[in-house]
Amino acid sequence: MAKRAVITGGQGGLGEALRVQLEADGYVVLAPGRGELDVTYSASVDAFFKEAGEIDLLVCNAGKTEDALFAKMTEKAWDLAMDVNLKGAFRCARAVSKQMLKRRTGHVIFISSYSAFHPPLGQVNYAAAKAGLEGMCKSLAQEWGGRGVRVNLIVPGFMETKMTQVLPDTVHESAKQRHVLGEFNSPEKVAQFVCFLDQVMMQTSGQNFNLDSRVL
Repeated sequence: MAKRAVITGGQGGLGEALRVQLEADGYVVLAPGRGELDVTYSASVDAFFKEAGEIDLLVCNAGKTEDALFAKMTEKAWDLAMDVNLKGAFRCARAVSKQMLKRRTGHVIFISSYSAFHPPLGQVNYAAAKAGLEGMCKSLAQEWGGRGVRVNLIVPGFMETKMTQVLPDTVHESAKQRHVLGEFNSPEKVAQFVCFLDQVMMQTSGQNFNLDSRVL
């Protein structure tokens, strides 16, 4: 029977690459956008996963930036970044956990960010939220490991997607200079790694994988 996967934030550049690669590898994939699955609302999350059936792989990919210098950051901007990036992942992981633990199988992957480890100016909310995913990953890996459920975290790296296309060329060039190999990662390469992690690295849980050549 084909494995079933859910990709939150499924309409973005990385979400689309994940969907294509997982489907090519034989998964049945649900890749909802915000209209189908709004991770900031528990009712939306619960309703979606109630209809989704048994899930073997959950990729928590939904993300949101609300950048501002700390002195000018509003509570609304702070709360939104936390609600999408951290609490949204919590809601979705909670929604699949009961079925995974009951079946003693399953895999949750959190998509983090280089900003969690080396945050730029103006991303204190986003950096804090993404850093929180590492703690959640390690805690859940310990809590669920005895029931056969894996949890891992991926830092995909700077990718040329819709999210980064709006950034000035100077930002792109500055980012590339921090890559020791002098090149960016791609959504397609990240998607290939996700499949490898889920299908081959079956004894791996509680780990943090940085996929570009910037040194954490």
